[in-house]
Amino acid sequence: MSLDLRMIDENGYSDHIDNKASHCAKMLNDYYRKFDAQKGTQFVFSDLGTYKHGGEFNIYSEIKRKLVEDYHIPSYEIRFIQECKNEKAKKAMVDAMNHGDIRIIFGSTSMLGTGVNAQQRAVAVHQLDTPWRPSDLEQRNGRAIRKGNLVAKEFANNKVDVIIYAVERSLDSYKFNLLHNKQLFINQLKTNTLGSRTIDEGSMDEDSGMNFSEYVAVLSGNTDLLEKARLDKKITTLESERKNFLRERDAANGKLAEIDSSVSFHTDKIKEAQSDLALFEQRVERDADGQPINKLIIKGVENSTDIKAIAARLQEIDEKARTKGEYNKIGEIYGFSIMVKTESTSKDLFDCSVNRFFVKGQESIYYTYNNGKLATDPKLACENFLGALGRIPKVIESHEKEKEKVAVNKDIYTAIANGTWKKEEELRSLKGQSAELDRKIALTLAPPEEEKEEMKQGEGLPDNNYSAKMKNENNPVQDKEEDSCLQSFRPKWKH
Repeated sequence: MSLDLRMIDENGYSDHIDNKASHCAKMLNDYYRKFDAQKGTQFVFSDLGTYKHGGEFNIYSEIKRKLVEDYHIPSYEIRFIQECKNEKAKKAMVDAMNHGDIRIIFGSTSMLGTGVNAQQRAVAVHQLDTPWRPSDLEQRNGRAIRKGNLVAKEFANNKVDVIIYAVERSLDSYKFNLLHNKQLFINQLKTNTLGSRTIDEGSMDEDSGMNFSEYVAVLSGNTDLLEKARLDKKITTLESERKNFLRERDAANGKLAEIDSSVSFHTDKIKEAQSDLALFEQRVERDADGQPINKLIIKGVENSTDIKAIAARLQEIDEKARTKGEYNKIGEIYGFSIMVKTESTSKDLFDCSVNRFFVKGQESIYYTYNNGKLATDPKLACENFLGALGRIPKVIESHEKEKEKVAVNKDIYTAIANGTWKKEEELRSLKGQSAELDRKIALTLAPPEEEKEEMKQGEGLPDNNYSAKMKNENNPVQDKEEDSCLQSFRPKWKH
């Protein structure tokens, strides 16, 4: 219907001076005359009402008829891409466009929107209907807005005009709105920037050059909607910003809790290791050179001081122990328990078990040397546990470094967590303006109800006033004073 009512019923409706065909024909003629010396060419796109053989009504033929009959443009300079039955014919038509032999070409998005390099003399693109995808609109415009357009570069300030035809309060408005939302979604996915993490269907797209929200407002027939769209865009942007702020503040609070928990963990481990170190230093016996004496006691050879016997017992435990992931005590050194733990590992697609040896601190720390693995040399195997206790200072240092590393950003997260959003007042003001504009727009829709009220008031008038009114309307030559008196009783009709 928005394209042409005759597409609904060719016999039920007739031509009209204000339909799309009439407007398009006039615009085509204007550009035809303006760039006549340069043989400027034009593209006309419509996916509805395409050219049909056999005389059936279609928008292409109707506009051509107007151009030929009303504006006297030669028929042979106006062609339809559907006339081409093969690629050879299509190429010939494209060449004729580039030479200026064909001045106006009609086609659909699928047939004329791709694979047509006829841009050399293009000065205007006419969009009779709105496609369903933003990419289709870009494809259409891309037939003329591209490199190699000689006439536009030399005679039109390197620009091509795109004329979009739309009917107020029709499906055109709905389709523009669809394009608006789709283009936003596509652009936000493509840009992948920090500020576009949230898909925002409500804001206008000012960067792509297709301001569909403005079209929607204009097509609605109420220009107040344009201001409403802009206000809503600002509100949506601010609300999105506030949502991101609150999300980041909540994340900062979570991160602070994480930091505090980690700092507390490392602090406790430092205290625990320091206590173990103090106890070890208190109990340790040293030789003349100041080196710790290995006071190792292993179950099964408790009374033995023979290194080989102790090492043999350790190797036996290493080979046979199966603790199922638990820590089993196998001896002591300076009052600290020596533990063995069987761990399962996968190697070369086979499951196998490995025993690791630890020295347990007073509370929960298990100290290791050589990652808990026994050396094959007897002496080194026996010194494993003394070496584990000697690593306590390294354990303390490691926890201190981790504690500093975790806490390094604590001030930043604290500032974020304690921050306040500074645009709350601005958002409140914009919402107030939007609500006021909503009321203003609603008032423009109110007249029908007001008319009903006035009609009701008019129904209660005395009979003589009604008669006088009818007399006045039937006879325009009435006394002006009488006419002015009756004005207050007449219902206001809006056409």
